[in-house]
Amino acid sequence: MFPEYRDLISRLKNEDARFARLFEEHNDLDHQIIRLESNPVTGGLDQIDDLKRQKLRLKDQLYEILKRAESEGK
Repeated sequence: MFPEYRDLISRLKNEDARFARLFEEHNDLDHQIIRLESNPVTGGLDQIDDLKRQKLRLKDQLYEILKRAESEGK
């Protein structure tokens, strides 16, 4: 996710508690989605779709933080 911001992501994960929390939540959702998709019997499609929407919202929030930090020269 966002390979062009790799260094900034590493720095923000250490310096910005909110960013670190959102990043961790995004990764957790990603793992849940992968687990459910690999064994669809354990989760309904609606659940997977809901998780994907949550993950996308988090990704949007992370991107906004990255763009703001980049423009501030952090």
